[in-house]
Amino acid sequence: MSNANHHPRRFAAAAEVREALKSTDYLADAAIANAVFLSDALGKPLLLEGPAGTGKTELAVAVAAATGSRLIRLQCYHGIDEARALYEWDYRKQLLAIQSAEASTDAGLESVFSEKYLLSRPLLDAVRADEPVVLLIDEVDQLDVEAEALLLEFLSSYQVTVPELGTVRARITPLVFLTSNDNRELSDALKRRCLYLHIGYPTPERECDIIRARVPGIDAELATRVAETVAVLRTLDLKKRPSVSETLDWARTLLLIGATEVTDSLVSEHANVLLKHQTDITMVRERLATVS
Repeated sequence: MSNANHHPRRFAAAAEVREALKSTDYLADAAIANAVFLSDALGKPLLLEGPAGTGKTELAVAVAAATGSRLIRLQCYHGIDEARALYEWDYRKQLLAIQSAEASTDAGLESVFSEKYLLSRPLLDAVRADEPVVLLIDEVDQLDVEAEALLLEFLSSYQVTVPELGTVRARITPLVFLTSNDNRELSDALKRRCLYLHIGYPTPERECDIIRARVPGIDAELATRVAETVAVLRTLDLKKRPSVSETLDWARTLLLIGATEVTDSLVSEHANVLLKHQTDITMVRERLATVS
């Protein structure tokens, strides 16, 4: 078990973050670039909070790609435990070792609580890595309040304690992103260990830039109208507002069918690409029919 801890700097300035992310087609604004730069420079986890579909997960993926780092992902869900987040013992292998020792005439049995029987999960993978990694702890708000305690030791010092083996500390400080869709209030203990950034829906201007970067061949005017239309839809009382990825799907759809402008009929006809609840689709179609 290693106690060494090396903290590599991935970015020299926030401007460098923006340029690196741009190379992966992730268009970061100043707030995002500054937060990633500080998280890297200070060696602190970055908590990204905001509505679903605003690019929080994609940011971690883009940083990993831009820095050539290995991406390790822990997908959080209700009921997750340390066997899925930290580590577990390979009980089948341990049992076979015990049975083999009992059947053997050789005296003695090696400890079944050793590295060879340890199954590493995302958090332990991150601290044991020999190369720079980006760790994504996705949808942390899905955890039970009690399950948050699994993260606290890791987030405070990038270490994991395995009672039978001791404490494993990160050899290389990972760059850690936690995402939350704000479905519940996270504990103060968790928030204290992180830098914080809220990522909301992009402005129409920025979303237009995202569309043009991610949808090759789209006309600038059409991209502008798509972004403006989606911005209007997000002001409605919808069950689920369109995400950026759904905006991109809609832009690709319009490009695929050869549309040169956004009309009410096109919005109505292809509303199912942007909206994922029938009540939302019906509401939008009824409003468009009333306007027409």
